[in-house]
Amino acid sequence: MIPRRRWRIAVLLGIGVLVNYFDRVNVSVAHEALHAEFGISNVVFGYLLSAYSWSYAALQLPMGVLLDRFGVHAIGRIAAFLWSVASFAAAAATGVRSFFGARLLLGIGEAPTFPANAKAIGMWFPRKERSFATSVFDAAAKFASGIGVPLIGTVLIYFGWRLSFALTGVISFLYFAAFYFIYRDPKDDVQLSRAERHYIEEGGANVSARAAKAPGAPLVYLLTNKKVIGLTLGFGAYNYCFYLFLTWLPSYFSALHMNLQHSILFTSVPWLFGTLTDLLVGGWMVDALVRRGYRETLVRQSVLVGGTVLGLAVAGAMFTRNPIVAAFWISISLGGLSAAAPVGWSIPSLIAPRNSVGKVGGIVNFGNQISAIVAPIMTGYFAGPTNSFSRAFAAASVVLLIGIAGYLFLLGKIEPVPEPAAA
Repeated sequence: MIPRRRWRIAVLLGIGVLVNYFDRVNVSVAHEALHAEFGISNVVFGYLLSAYSWSYAALQLPMGVLLDRFGVHAIGRIAAFLWSVASFAAAAATGVRSFFGARLLLGIGEAPTFPANAKAIGMWFPRKERSFATSVFDAAAKFASGIGVPLIGTVLIYFGWRLSFALTGVISFLYFAAFYFIYRDPKDDVQLSRAERHYIEEGGANVSARAAKAPGAPLVYLLTNKKVIGLTLGFGAYNYCFYLFLTWLPSYFSALHMNLQHSILFTSVPWLFGTLTDLLVGGWMVDALVRRGYRETLVRQSVLVGGTVLGLAVAGAMFTRNPIVAAFWISISLGGLSAAAPVGWSIPSLIAPRNSVGKVGGIVNFGNQISAIVAPIMTGYFAGPTNSFSRAFAAASVVLLIGIAGYLFLLGKIEPVPEPAAA
């Protein structure tokens, strides 16, 4: 029987994403408290929500290069320490400017997370296990909102918004300590058995020290490749909707004449449903079908495109003021997008040329973060002083249609991009 040390790495990465999203979602929960403290409007709040993504996006392309050069281990340690400091800084903020600065620092600290995770999964897992391994950390992003919103909301209600940010700082620092002592690349893990190393390497994982020192494909070459562009467009569309829900969903349900406690509970429902579809459909089902011999491209493309099409259910929330009906349509939308997400995150390690997974992951996440910047700001303008979200949901539907076209016409067959010399 093959040892399962690699799954310890998947769980560790999942916990990191869980903590990441505790840090990200706490601002959306604190909307009313920050308005009372600093007197901010919806438009200003939209910019505040997106501040984290400014520095996060700016670092995605260089972060991919750094990850391919220095590895997940070194970059991950520095990153986890920085994001814990950022949460404490937000708790101590004296005004909008200092709070904005703390969110920029959080973006710097969390910038390597998803490109690093994609690279780590590519090193630790054979192709036939990558969708489920990816879903472990990707589902954590949804689960964090499902449990984080009520948890952080409860702390905020009873102890104030500053303590809610301090709590995420403590949790973040504990994760830094865990990552520091646990994570190793497979080539450096002395406890990785010979049998498991052979198993993951034979399955297509890149575990050799020699490959880790190769220069990889140039960044410009990858930026102009149509497969990378198609994946970036499609995943960027997913992330636009993801950040609309992540940053504005509590405010949306509050606009349906609900108090903070009820809006928090309604917000958690779509996220918990998304957690299930992420793990069961985008993770377990995809790997199960591939192992049974179904064509890998067909399976992954079907879930990728089908899940994104289901994301269009967000348009159903445009036509109701009933929170139960709205929660239903948003759950279908987020459930479909969540099923597609781990497939999307497994693709950089499947299409990247040798030792270029970090760069491809960085390019994809750069596109994601452009969406993460635009979505909260545009939603703030769409909602305006009347808190009307119909236009925001309509815009999300249009963005999803563009993403579907990127998957269908540019990404195409999921296979490695040719090496630059061969191209």
